[in-house]
Amino acid sequence: MLIRRETPADVPAVRDVTTAAFDRTDTPVPVEVPLLDALRGCEDWLPALSLVATDPQGAVSGHVVCTRGRLAQVPVLGLGPLSVHPKHQRTGVGSALVHAVLGAADALGEPLVALLGDPAYYGRFGFRPATEYGIAPPDPAWTTAFQVRTLSAYDPAMRGTFAYAEPFSHV
Repeated sequence: MLIRRETPADVPAVRDVTTAAFDRTDTPVPVEVPLLDALRGCEDWLPALSLVATDPQGAVSGHVVCTRGRLAQVPVLGLGPLSVHPKHQRTGVGSALVHAVLGAADALGEPLVALLGDPAYYGRFGFRPATEYGIAPPDPAWTTAFQVRTLSAYDPAMRGTFAYAEPFSHV
């Protein structure tokens, strides 16, 4: 597999992967698909942190994105969605994408990455409950699944309530 930056030509394949990854019988289009479209069109989109995984034939098998979030007024990152096509799940694609986007974020001097997700899955990448760092989720009901991963530029004085990029408020 190859992990690389998403290109405009990848957008339809990323939509397909995201649709398949989040497929539910109760909705024809998972909310993650229009969310990605809205994120791409907002000022908090960071093209350098939108990555795809491709199989040996060059087909997109997974996608991850970090967008600009804020902790109080400090710029930080929000991770998600992370999508892996069901045919490629449990093969290391998701792990490779998370490692790659964390490495890229750290290299860009970002201080931390926040996300809402399964602690058992994301804990292996160094994500910890946000409350351990004095960081509150945007929704108090998320406390048990809201996590952060500090990076090299992290300052322990960074505390407060996290805010995702604006399109997240519509899902």
